[in-house]
Amino acid sequence: MIRPTRAVVLPLLILLASPVADAAGGQAVGGTLAAGETALIDPAAAPGDYLRGRLTVDRGRFDLDLVDGAGVPLRHFGSDIPTVRSFHHVMGDAGERLQIRAVEPGGWRIELDPPVPAAAQKAPDPEPLSPTIAALARDLARGGDTAAFWAEMVARGTPLVEPADRPDQRIVTFLARGARHNVRLFGGPGTGHDELQRLGISDVWYRSYVLPSDTRLAYQLAPDVPDFAGTARERRVAVLATAAADPLNHHPWPADAPDVWARDSLLVLDDAPDQPWADAGASVPRGRLDHLRLTSRRLGNTRDITLYRPAGFDPARPDTVLLILFDGREYQRKVPVPRILDAMIAAGAIPPVVAVLVDSLDQDTRGRELPGHPDFADMLAEELLPMVRAAAGFAPDPARTVLSGSSFGGLAAMTAALRHPDIFGNVLSMSGSFWWSPSGTPETGREWVAGRVAAAAMPPPLRVFLAAGIYETSGDGVTASILDTNRHLRDVLMAKGVWVRHREYATGHDYVAWQGVLSDGLVALFGRDQP
Repeated sequence: MIRPTRAVVLPLLILLASPVADAAGGQAVGGTLAAGETALIDPAAAPGDYLRGRLTVDRGRFDLDLVDGAGVPLRHFGSDIPTVRSFHHVMGDAGERLQIRAVEPGGWRIELDPPVPAAAQKAPDPEPLSPTIAALARDLARGGDTAAFWAEMVARGTPLVEPADRPDQRIVTFLARGARHNVRLFGGPGTGHDELQRLGISDVWYRSYVLPSDTRLAYQLAPDVPDFAGTARERRVAVLATAAADPLNHHPWPADAPDVWARDSLLVLDDAPDQPWADAGASVPRGRLDHLRLTSRRLGNTRDITLYRPAGFDPARPDTVLLILFDGREYQRKVPVPRILDAMIAAGAIPPVVAVLVDSLDQDTRGRELPGHPDFADMLAEELLPMVRAAAGFAPDPARTVLSGSSFGGLAAMTAALRHPDIFGNVLSMSGSFWWSPSGTPETGREWVAGRVAAAAMPPPLRVFLAAGIYETSGDGVTASILDTNRHLRDVLMAKGVWVRHREYATGHDYVAWQGVLSDGLVALFGRDQP
């Protein structure tokens, strides 16, 4: 502990001729001390202020400390300082002082930058990534307004898309106008309902990303999301209270949605892969749709089934494919699966397909049945297939039967096929939720499907198409993301010798991507070049 023999309290002197004072408005004080003498310097800073300064020694050597009002040392900045020593400190209680003690006699000088008050300790807003937003920020700083900016955005449509440094990337800026408290991006390239930033005090809210030029995704904007003391899940669900289509986006999807809350907005960059079959079915022969009801004894419920048969369907044709697709209502309301199949079959991209669109009764039932439920898999094999055979007069070849779905539906396709590979010989998984594991699974076995495949004595006799979006990277710290678990399952399947095709798309977790992925998967499994 330092025990000063003689202390002199010195007030700070403003040195107008000092380079520090000229450049930064700082203050300085100095003097000479004999060996063992001590000086106390009042920095004139309040609790919470950020203090920065330097001790410069002209001759001699000095110790530098911070002490409290009673002279008790709090912080040691340096011993035997012979030249220059910088120091930084956030002031605590009132009364803290700098203490200089001469180890060898000599001259010293303390220079202090202006303290940064606690209220001013906020990082400056970063330079906007978007050149247009950066220019708008400069204009606003000069006293301009946002009227011309919004007029341009209304005319050109949002998001704002600008060139990036690399030719295969774009700067994409999502915009919202006039929110009071906050704006969240629902969907899009973020991993957790990203927040938009307000541009100063203007009516412009924005968030910019550098995205691959082949990006295609759907999103909504959620202005003024309720902020309350709920669980993390409850707060995330609250985003849905305000999430709606972007009012300045020129590409709503689906266009015939009943209201803006049920409608997404599309971002399709210039190099996004085509989805030629999504809009091509208007002028080709239409298949037949029959609406059936399936009562399952295994599951104890009744659901809607839509049976699609292509135009000119011949039940005896040996290359006919049977497609069983989960979330059947969504794959008619959001994705026009019958029209897509009409177009692909008419163009010869795939052989004839009989499609069975299986409805999910509700979200709770879906959450019980699709994730690895053995009774659901048995229902497909023992109850659904006999009904399809009877209704279509068609006996499907297991090698040309494919289970397909997205998210939990992709998981269900894989687990049901693993349970009945002699009946379902193909899997077409879109953003499959392979992070899932049954309740009680040890943390080391969380990737349950990949573990089952790896532990199998023989490779499952399946052909598998796996797809995921490069923006599906969110995990909860315990379970891995959809993107990572799809990659891992691909590696495990390949190591087992299973026929697998894996694709990644510059997209998120949404149907606008899956309507193209479904076509790509059918071509990969059953197209002209496939057996």
